[in-house]
Amino acid sequence: MFPNIKLNMMEVPVYRKLTNEEIGQLIVQGCYCEDWNLVEVVANFLPDNVRFTKFSGYNKLGRFDEEITLFGGVKMKTGIIHAHIHNCTIGDNTLISSVKSYIANYNIGKQVIIHNLDQLAVEGTTSFGNGSRVQVINESGGREIPIFDHLSAQVAYILALYRHRMKAVNEIEGFIANYVDFISGPVGEVSNGVQMINCGTIRNVKVGPYAFLEGVAKLENGSVNSTAADPVKLGQGVILENFIVCSGARITDSTLVSNCFIGQGCILDKHYSAVESVFFANCQGFHGEACSIFAGPYTVSHHKSSLLIAGLFSFMNAGSGSNQSNHLYKLGPIHQGVIERGAKTTSDSYILWPSRIGAFSLVLGRHYRHSDTTDFPFSYLIEEKDESRLIPGINLQSIGTIRDSQKWPRRDRRKDTNLLDSINFNLLSPYTIQKMINGRAILLELLHASGETAPHYTYKGMVIKNSALLRGIELYEKAIWKFLGNSLISRVQRKNIESTEELQEVLKKDTPLGSKTKWLDLTGMICPSDAIDHLMDSIENKRVHSLEEVNTAIRSIHENYYTYEWSWAADVIAQFYKIPVTEFTPVDVIEVTKRWMKAVLEIDHLLYNDAKKEFSLIKQTGFGIDGDRAVQQLDFDKVRGEFETHAEVNSIREHMAKKEALGNEVIAKMEKILLLQTINN
Repeated sequence: MFPNIKLNMMEVPVYRKLTNEEIGQLIVQGCYCEDWNLVEVVANFLPDNVRFTKFSGYNKLGRFDEEITLFGGVKMKTGIIHAHIHNCTIGDNTLISSVKSYIANYNIGKQVIIHNLDQLAVEGTTSFGNGSRVQVINESGGREIPIFDHLSAQVAYILALYRHRMKAVNEIEGFIANYVDFISGPVGEVSNGVQMINCGTIRNVKVGPYAFLEGVAKLENGSVNSTAADPVKLGQGVILENFIVCSGARITDSTLVSNCFIGQGCILDKHYSAVESVFFANCQGFHGEACSIFAGPYTVSHHKSSLLIAGLFSFMNAGSGSNQSNHLYKLGPIHQGVIERGAKTTSDSYILWPSRIGAFSLVLGRHYRHSDTTDFPFSYLIEEKDESRLIPGINLQSIGTIRDSQKWPRRDRRKDTNLLDSINFNLLSPYTIQKMINGRAILLELLHASGETAPHYTYKGMVIKNSALLRGIELYEKAIWKFLGNSLISRVQRKNIESTEELQEVLKKDTPLGSKTKWLDLTGMICPSDAIDHLMDSIENKRVHSLEEVNTAIRSIHENYYTYEWSWAADVIAQFYKIPVTEFTPVDVIEVTKRWMKAVLEIDHLLYNDAKKEFSLIKQTGFGIDGDRAVQQLDFDKVRGEFETHAEVNSIREHMAKKEALGNEVIAKMEKILLLQTINN
C-alpha cells in the first residue's frame, strides 16, 4: 500500500553539514564514510534511523522520523539501514533497507520505499531509454521510431509510415533529439511515493511518482513514467531493456521486453514477450509474442502461441495461435502487413505477409495468397478448400461488432490528465464509408463483368460467392446511407431553421479540409489526408518548431473531426443527388432522412436477429447438464439471461426507438418549413 501522506512539492530543502555528535552516533550505529564532510543533511535531520550504511561520494539526506506500513501490516521506521549510498540525494521519510550492492547517482524523492534491492545505479550520461530506435513493422529496418517520453500513436505513425515525406520526418526526429539532449544526464531519479520491493538490478532508469515495483528482475536503460494520478505497476520476474513505460501501464508475471515503447494504460502479463515494438493506449498482451509490431490503441492478444509480427494493428483482437509470416523472402524478412482497425483473427488463423485486412473484418483459417481486403471493411475472410473466400460487409449485421465498438470507450484505463493518444471510437466514419463506396463499386463491376448468374467471382485471388456479393452490395448501401443521414441530421437537428435559405446556410461547409480527399486512420485518430498534408508542409517549411507544436496540431485535427466529416459527407451526398447540399430544399432533407431511417432500422433488425441466434437451442448445448430440456432452458436463462431482457437486446430496441423518433422530428421540422413557405406564398 502507498503511505497516505500529503507531499509538499514546493519545499526546497536547505542542507547543512553533520555535527560531530551526529557523526559519532552514525559511526556507533555501524555507518561508515571516508569523508563525512561530503554528507549533508536537512536542518531537522535525526540520525537515529540511519544504521549499517556506507556513504561514498557526495550525498544529501532528508529527515527520517515517521513510520510506514508495508503489505501484511508490517511497520517500519523510515531511514536507511544496510545499504551503500553513493552520490545520492534522499528525500524526507524515505525508507531504504537491505540493498545488497549499492545505490549510486540518484535523486530519490520523499516517502519512497526501497526494500531488498540488488542494485540501483546510473553510470555515465544516460537518456533513460529516450532516443532508442525501435525497428517496427519491417524487421529489416527502414521504419525505425526514436521513442521518447511523450510519444503518441499519431507521431509514431508519421515517423514510421511517412518515409515519402522524409524532410518532415527528419524535422520531427530533430525535435526528439533536442528533447533527448535536454533530459539526458548522469543522475537518475526515483520520484516521490515510489515503492521498490524485492527487486533485482536497476540501471540507468528513471522512475516517476508512485510507481510500484515488486519482484522486478531487471530494468536497464529506460523510463517508468508513472504519475500520481495513474501509477505504473511492474511485477514479478519482469525484465525490461531499452524501454519507455507510460502512466497507468501494468507489466507483470515474467514479461520480457526489449526495445519497446509501452503506452498509457497498457497491460503486458503472463510471460508475454515483446521485442522491437511499440504499444499504444490500452493494448494488452498475455502469454504470446510480439516482434517488430506497431500496436495501435486496443490491440489485444490474450492467448498462448499467438505471434504478432512485422505488422500494423489497432483495435485488433488476436485469437489463440494467431500467426503471421514474413518468411517468404530471398533478401531478408522484408515483408510486412496491415490489419486495419477493429479486425479479429480466430484461433489458429494464419496470414502470409504482405497482406492487408480491411477494417472490422474477421479472419478465419489460413491464407497464403497475400490477401488485400482494404476496400471491403466489415467482411469475413475464410479459408475454404485451400482458397480464401471473401464475404463482403457481413460483419455489419453482427451484434459482436456493435458490442466491440461500445466496449472500447468503457475500457479506457487511462487516468492521466495528459492523454498522449488521440482516439476516435466511431464505427462508421469517412474512413470506413469511403472504403465501402469503393467496395460497392468493385462488387458492381464484378457483377457486370461476369453476369448476375455466375456462381462465384474472383478478386485479387479471393473467391466471392454470388449470394455473398449481392448481400455485400446491399449491406454497404445500408451502411453508407446510415452514415450520410447521420451526418446531415447532425447538422440540422439542433438548429433553429425556419426557411429554405436558413437550411442552406446551415448545410454550408465550415472548412474545405476533408472534402474530396482520402481519409486516414492514424492508429486511433480518424482524419482527412489533406489536414495531415497541411501539417507535414508546415513542418517541412519550419512553421512548426517543437514537439509541443506538433502535438498541438494533431490534437486540433482530432478535435475538428466532425467539422471535417461534414465537408466530406456533403460532397458525397451531392454526388448522389447531382446538386450541392447548399441547394437542398426541405424536400431533399426529408428524402435523405427517410432513406436514413430505413437503413438504420433495417440494420438494427439484422443485429436483433443476430443477437437472437445467441439464444438458439444449439447455443444451449452444455447447459442443464443433469436435467431434461426444461432444466436446460432454466439453467441457460439463469446463466445467460433471457433474450427479451438481455442488455444488448434492450439497447438495440432503444436505439431503434430513438432513431425513429429523431427521424420523425427532423421530418416534422422540414414539413413545418414547407408549410410556412406555402402560407407565405
